[in-house]
Amino acid sequence: MEKQMKTFDEFKNELVSNSALQDQFKQDPVKAVQQIQQKNPLDTDNWIYRIIVLSLGITIISIIIGVIVLIGSGKISDDKGVPTILTAIGSAAIGALAGLLAPQPKSN
Repeated sequence: MEKQMKTFDEFKNELVSNSALQDQFKQDPVKAVQQIQQKNPLDTDNWIYRIIVLSLGITIISIIIGVIVLIGSGKISDDKGVPTILTAIGSAAIGALAGLLAPQPKSN
C-alpha cells in the first residue's frame, strides 16, 4: 500500500528513511514522485468560498445602504452625486461574485 504524501518535504523525509521507497525511486522515479498528492485548498475547503461570497455580499449590501443613507440625508440628489469609489467598489464586488458563482466551462 502506497503512502500518499502531501508535500515534497514529506516525500523527501520518507525517501531518506524508507528503503522500499528508495528502491522504487531507483526503478521508476516518475511513479515514485507521483505519490505526492498536492491538493488545491479550494477543492477541499468549502468555507473559503463561503467566506468570500459572504464578504462580497456584505460589501454590496453595505454600499447600497450607504448610498441610500447619503440620498436620505440630502448629500446626494441624483446619480451623478454618488462618489466614484462606491461605484467602483460595488461594480468590482458584483463582478467578483458573478465570477465565483458562474459555472466553470467544460473542456471537451
